[in-house]
Formats: sequence, C-alpha cells, structure tokens
Amino acid sequence: MSDPIMADSSSKTISTLTLLGTTGCHLCDDAEAVIHSALSRHPVPYQLRQCDIADSEATMARYGVRIPVLRYGEQELDWPFNGEQVIALLEG
Repeated sequence: MSDPIMADSSSKTISTLTLLGTTGCHLCDDAEAVIHSALSRHPVPYQLRQCDIADSEATMARYGVRIPVLRYGEQELDWPFNGEQVIALLEG
C-alpha cells in the first residue's frame, strides 16, 4: 500500500476517501486505478488514504474477505466497483 495521494488541494474542502486493502493485492491495485481515473474527472479535491488491513486484527477480521473496500465517511463500496459508483459515493 502506498502513501496518501493528494489531488488538487487549492480548495479548503478536501474529500478524504480510504481504500482498505493489503500489500500484494492485485484487486486493490485495480481499485486504486479505477478511483484515480474517476476522480481525475471530478471537480472536488480529494485525498486517497490507504489502509493496510494487516496492521490490525480487528480490521483484518472485518474486511479480510471483502477487500478492496472504498470508504467515504460511514459509507462503504465493496469491489468490484466502477468510476460512476465512486463518483456516486462522493456525491451521495
């Protein structure tokens, strides 16, 4: 999992999304690509925070068979998802 990635941060309001996954997860890499592609066309600045579920037993127990999972606030989007679903999550 990589470090948080920031998009245009010139605005004071930055949407923070969290991608739950783990190192070596090819589906997590695919999900990250979908997220960046979708958000590159979205006018709202965002930060994508990546959370490695292996760092916490509780997180591993909850998400171990579901990753990748995209979180925005209390909402979660399970893989597979597409760009339109990512945008809908942000706007929802």
